[in-house]
Amino acid sequence: MRHGKKFNHLGRKAAHRKAMLSNMACSLIEHKQINTTLAKAKALRTYLEPIITKSKNDTTHSRRVVFKYLQNKEAVSELFREVAPKVAERPGGYTRIIKLGARLGDAAEMAMIELVDFNEIYESGTSKKKTTRRSRRGGGKKVETTKAKTETTEKLVEDAEVVEETKEEKPKAESTKTEAKPEAEEAPKADSEKKEEGKSE
Repeated sequence: MRHGKKFNHLGRKAAHRKAMLSNMACSLIEHKQINTTLAKAKALRTYLEPIITKSKNDTTHSRRVVFKYLQNKEAVSELFREVAPKVAERPGGYTRIIKLGARLGDAAEMAMIELVDFNEIYESGTSKKKTTRRSRRGGGKKVETTKAKTETTEKLVEDAEVVEETKEEKPKAESTKTEAKPEAEEAPKADSEKKEEGKSE
């Protein structure tokens, strides 16, 4: 029976289990990936991820809290110096478990656990996406549509202004042409009048 068994005890007493998880967490922080059994990897993930979240806030208090769990100065300094800046933008899910198959001796299921941000093979193939929060009411969509509507109305207003300016320019050009023609007509008349005056004299 497993009444009230909320987590995997891993066949150990509490002190032994805590010491083992602490050592495995220090090894994972130092080497960035380790091989272990699947059950231990799952237990280590639940043990380590809250510690990494705590390391995002670099204060004396958070360093002391992390040291309480890891009991290793080098691991704590490595966690705050190298790991925390890399996972600063990631909202949880700092580790990845990859199954490796059964172990030869006792057929135990083996797995590799690694820190996600330190695997260069996976990171080079994927591009970082923009993080967006989804709401149930769909408020983001409304904002986008209103923005699009305002942009289209602005474009329409600009187009209407351009059309009005071109309409105003066309009558001016026509009026200048009509004004120029009578002057041209008056000029030949003036010449002809001068000729007639010359003849009469």
